[in-house]
Amino acid sequence: MTALAAQDLTVAFGANLALDAVTFDVPSGITGLVGANGAGKTTLLSLALGLRAPSGGSITVLGKNPADHGPEVRSLIGYSREKSILPDDMPAFDFVKHLAQLRGIPRNEARLRSSEVLWLVGLGEERFRALGTMSTGQRQRVKLAQAVASSPSLLLLDEPTDGLDPVQRDEMLALIAKVATEFSIDVILSSHLLEEVERICDHVVALDAGSLVACGGLDELVGTIEGIEMELFDRSEGHRERDAVVSTLRASGVQVDVDGVVLTLSGAERSVLADQARDSVAQHGARLRRISDRRRRLDDLFQGGPR
Repeated sequence: MTALAAQDLTVAFGANLALDAVTFDVPSGITGLVGANGAGKTTLLSLALGLRAPSGGSITVLGKNPADHGPEVRSLIGYSREKSILPDDMPAFDFVKHLAQLRGIPRNEARLRSSEVLWLVGLGEERFRALGTMSTGQRQRVKLAQAVASSPSLLLLDEPTDGLDPVQRDEMLALIAKVATEFSIDVILSSHLLEEVERICDHVVALDAGSLVACGGLDELVGTIEGIEMELFDRSEGHRERDAVVSTLRASGVQVDVDGVVLTLSGAERSVLADQARDSVAQHGARLRRISDRRRRLDDLFQGGPR
């Protein structure tokens, strides 16, 4: 079953369009919902939860319209919001148990699930600590635990790595992937960090200022070799060697994007680009620090880079 489907989905706040007639499907698996702040990501999540009705078009979640079947849809969803508003005086165990009971889980079962999911996210020995004494990383894990406790069919995670350092971010992403894989739960992960989406997501929905930039499998959108990237070791005054190499390459018909001493070459077959890169560097006595394939990345979708 499709996890989420939008058809000409529109949300207007006065004259401003938070979502502008977007159409896409989210299949099973882990989907990255990407875009800068104000792109429409949180608005889309509120529609999926049935907390807001669209101004136009339609949205279905797990085959149901959340505006008409809000309680039923929400019973199938685990949600972790971006803002960390947790009751500081409440132990993590009680917090997760309480939310599980609100979702209709019987008291004794809610106690068992609270303990299980807190162990799952690495907080088993910390489960009776007050939330206010926990670090940002631990509080993010508690938010994930409460979202998983009711055994949902779909997880909506809004910026789940917000405030985490690189090590904590890696651990959180690994946890999300583990939950999705081991418990067969579909995940929509909203994030402005494109690199983390590339690491664990199967599918991507990219929004920009309420418009759909791209939608598809990660392998379809990124990873394709688009050219060559090379970095020069240039000590010449005013990047004289770099400019000479760039001029020669462009004269031969190669498209060259320049970022300091990093040159991105495109516009021809990879083997042709490699030969021209080698010849131009040798011709001008430049020194090459590195050369590698230039693969399409998610940020290219937003910056007009190679497609």
